[in-house]
Amino acid sequence: MASLVHNLLDKIQGKAQDAPPHPPSAEELQQLRAKYDTAGQGHVFSFYDSLPSAEQGQLFQQLLTFNPTRINELADIAINPPKASSEPAKLEPLPASATASILDSDPTDLEKYYNEGLKLVSENKVAVVLMAGGQGTRLGSSAPKGCFDIGLPSGKTLFQIQAERIAKIQALAEKHHGKKAVVPWYVMTSGPTNKPTEEFFEKNKFFGLDKDNVKFFEQGVLPCISNEGKILLESKSKVAVAPDGNGGIYQALITWGVREDMRKRGIEHVHTYCVDNCLARVADPVFIGFAASKNVDIATKVVRKRDATESVGLILQKNGKPDVVEYSEIDKETAEAKDPANPKVLKFRAANIVNHYYSFRFLESIESWVHKLPHHVARKKIPSVDLETGDTVKPEKPNGIKLEQFVFDVFPLTPLDKFACIEVRREDEFSPLKNARGTGQDDPDTSKRDITLQGQRWIEQAGAVVVTEGDAVGIEVSPLISYVSSYPTILFY
Repeated sequence: MASLVHNLLDKIQGKAQDAPPHPPSAEELQQLRAKYDTAGQGHVFSFYDSLPSAEQGQLFQQLLTFNPTRINELADIAINPPKASSEPAKLEPLPASATASILDSDPTDLEKYYNEGLKLVSENKVAVVLMAGGQGTRLGSSAPKGCFDIGLPSGKTLFQIQAERIAKIQALAEKHHGKKAVVPWYVMTSGPTNKPTEEFFEKNKFFGLDKDNVKFFEQGVLPCISNEGKILLESKSKVAVAPDGNGGIYQALITWGVREDMRKRGIEHVHTYCVDNCLARVADPVFIGFAASKNVDIATKVVRKRDATESVGLILQKNGKPDVVEYSEIDKETAEAKDPANPKVLKFRAANIVNHYYSFRFLESIESWVHKLPHHVARKKIPSVDLETGDTVKPEKPNGIKLEQFVFDVFPLTPLDKFACIEVRREDEFSPLKNARGTGQDDPDTSKRDITLQGQRWIEQAGAVVVTEGDAVGIEVSPLISYVSSYPTILFY
């Protein structure tokens, strides 16, 4: 624990402590107070002396995980952001040599990628990292989003669907290469979701996977700061914090020993995706094989932008570097531009779906670039303690700032020749769950529909005739029966 704490002292990501908090010694308290006083953040100890001993220990342990000097640096950038360049960014699609498309590629190339990826799975060189820190609040549930039942006939949750895809790809690798395959699954939770996620997996016996190959770790948190750059207190004994965004995954891989576990296992290729995509092809051998064959450090899946007005971030070159550009940053003329090589499609059409590949060698270099990742500012109404009265104040207008990082912020730090992108079919690989049932878009009903329509396509491709009655739509095909059936030369693998 001591080594972990010293590691975190140089970070500003927080980590929940497993042991019950206990008050520090007088010397320890003096040293930490001096550190915060020097940084002009000594107000966090305003109520310390009047707290019960357990709450003193709680506050001390939390403050120990933050670096107030670094917080000041981030606060200054947030409050006084550098002036944006007046020069318009130069935007170009990624080089053709770094791209492929399930929609347009030669089927033999796709089969080659599949075979290479499945071979890597069979050699136990592939791992999966799931970003699953979100709660289902917008879905009307306080449980982790992965525990949500989208209404399939089987009643399977997102976690179960994805676990069974891992089980199936392991079985396929073993069938084709004659040896037991293991794809370790690293599940990134958050403070509120970690315990219920672990309990859900335990209750469901890890959905048939070996529990030794399923590891949980938490994304970090960052302190909330006032509009004046001061750390806000949620209560007299607790700093107000917010998740550090999915970009916190890189530091979390180190802090929680995930990268070390991968190293011991001999992992060379890592697939990362979001829990809310019910169609995610976990450890997709085509994706793994594509990235491995290109010998890149980062690869990403995209879907084709529906039209020029769709509100999606785009993966492209920005000033000669791979990047994600939000729709609001692109003018109408650029958005509507056609591809000179294929005037039937948009020039900029690679829509980001947060589904990425990393080489393990790249993750080995995290320490050399993680401090360069930017922090994005969200101005929020943050309940906090009045330092004069000790009362909790619920503001009527934004009174503070939450800072977060995005997982794709690392893209511009990656050489263009070490970055690649593969376009996949939206109807087969991207159906996010974000909204409450009845919304009509990205909700449980659309997730259920997209899975069952996909199952119907698979059944029909296999030569069956599907007949439905009334409002019934599609067929649910278990991942344990088939992993996928959409590549022209690969049917029902």
